[in-house]
Amino acid sequence: MKRLFLIEFDKLRANRSSRILISVYFILLTSIALIAAIKFDIGPIKFHLAEQGIFDFPYIWHLNAFMGAFFKIFLAVVIVSMTANEYSNKTIKQNLIDGLSKREFLHSKWIMVIFLAGISTLFIFLVSLILGLMYSNYNEVSIIVQDLEYLLAYFIKLVAFFAFCLFLGTAIKRSAFALGFLGVWQMFEGICYGLLKWESSPWIEENADTIFRLFPLNAMSNLIPEPFTRLSAVRNLANQVEVDVLKNTSVQFLDIIIVVVWSYIFYSLTYRLLKSRDL
Repeated sequence: MKRLFLIEFDKLRANRSSRILISVYFILLTSIALIAAIKFDIGPIKFHLAEQGIFDFPYIWHLNAFMGAFFKIFLAVVIVSMTANEYSNKTIKQNLIDGLSKREFLHSKWIMVIFLAGISTLFIFLVSLILGLMYSNYNEVSIIVQDLEYLLAYFIKLVAFFAFCLFLGTAIKRSAFALGFLGVWQMFEGICYGLLKWESSPWIEENADTIFRLFPLNAMSNLIPEPFTRLSAVRNLANQVEVDVLKNTSVQFLDIIIVVVWSYIFYSLTYRLLKSRDL
């Protein structure tokens, strides 16, 4: 495993674009901390966002996992590029000549996928912990360790998304086209949901949300529901205008199972592609 990791790490380190994208990604994750600096001081009106409870434990785990997931596209570009470059630079053929099997080649990619997802999750944990210790009104250990399942969901979400990108990079072999297809697939899922909801039989229409829950990108999105309706300020405002915003924002075990299954499907499809090709 160490040998496979070092093979991929050397390729990643030698690629200047990948290094830049990874750096930008972690800089953007760090920028979440800048939210704490948002202040409004207009006469008697004083507003400090950090004092609104967004950095309170355990809420901060949910918020930062949700916000951090928006930046995963930067690492997705790295995954797609490092896969497509294997074909354009003929390094995949050289690796096989040097004795690497196709399964080992795929495992080297997956080790890097898991490594990037793990480092990103650890970074979110550290940023959240520091911000929470600085601004949270609740610093008891029993409260701090609550809701850490959002970080697990974040890790699984990244692994699945990168596995999808790895499959696309292997199938299409061109970075731009693979990323373009990713965007097209996102629109395809949205169109499918619309058709299920409005242009189908009554049974399908009633169960559209359940069916749509099984779609890969939507399943990944469902892992970490939006956190904003958990804020007391949002709920108080909703109560004033008589709008019900209460909903289940916890991590659902079924969504984890669905995403893990999709990850395995992407792994299997990628391996079948590699196995069937004459490289």
